Amino acid sequence: MSLKGLSSAVRKLDVMRFVKALIFAVTVMTLAGLSSLSAAQAKAPINAVATVGMVADAASAIGGDHVKVEALMGTGIDPHSYRQTRSDVVKMGRADAIFANGLFLEAQMEDLLLKLQKRKPVFFIGETIESEKLEGSTAYTGRYDPHVWMSPSLWQGAVASVTDAFISMDPENEQDYRDNAKAYLAEIQELADYGAKILKTVPKDRRVLVTAHDAFTYLGRDFDLDVVGIQGISTNSEAGLQRIEMLVDLLVDRKVTAVFVESSVSERNVRALVEGAAAKGHAVDVGAELFSDAMGQSNTYEGTYIGMIDHNMTSIARALGGEAPLRGMQGKLGAGH
Repeated sequence: MSLKGLSSAVRKLDVMRFVKALIFAVTVMTLAGLSSLSAAQAKAPINAVATVGMVADAASAIGGDHVKVEALMGTGIDPHSYRQTRSDVVKMGRADAIFANGLFLEAQMEDLLLKLQKRKPVFFIGETIESEKLEGSTAYTGRYDPHVWMSPSLWQGAVASVTDAFISMDPENEQDYRDNAKAYLAEIQELADYGAKILKTVPKDRRVLVTAHDAFTYLGRDFDLDVVGIQGISTNSEAGLQRIEMLVDLLVDRKVTAVFVESSVSERNVRALVEGAAAKGHAVDVGAELFSDAMGQSNTYEGTYIGMIDHNMTSIARALGGEAPLRGMQGKLGAGH
């Protein structure tokens, strides 16, 4: 081989070595990048979607920094009649987990949630409560009253299922979830103790709670109040004239002095009761607006589960002649109670 040919061969060999070295370097960098990406993804918080605010509050409190939670339904939204939007479907499709109350609260969404459950974790936390602790539904045969958050003791059981759900998805952070749950459950127990203290001060002859729809049965059961809803357990059931007339007679006969509207239900029927009682010479006040199926405004105390129930119990006690602090259990409630 000539000197010129040898020189050319050497150059080709150098080029090949360079190309191989370049490919190797790119491969190493790519694998390193993928490894870093996987590590980052592993540390990313769980993307959770909750149907209603009460469930979202529990998931957020227990998940802490390890979970990002978004509620589909906000203040004033009625979950009984709510239908998912396109945006909701996208959010649920992208979520790592979905949390719902269940027990047919999200009646119009149930079919979709059950379909999604075949593809990803969907937790119906209200359905983890023992059936013997639940009340039957007056609206749907074979179903239960879904308003379990109205009972702090029942809600503690539902909260425990959220803890188990996160641990099953992220066992490395089990202790954090358990610590968060312990703190949250302690707050709920404080709430239950507060409710027992103030609601027992309501006079015996005034222990009747009349509301827009039958969402407060569990609260009444816990704190010995007779609960009457103008509409049934589901807001999809309309109250007829005969029912309105019957309830007007109840207000007059039992000398009920206050009835309550709800943030997520039309107050039309409540106003009809007040007017009907007035026509019979009995004055009835409209008490503070209660939070039944939705919490208060976001970024407020009433926009948390604790604040929501504190508001309800404080408002009920004061309106029915009991003794309760104006600003509630923690002095955080807004004015007007």
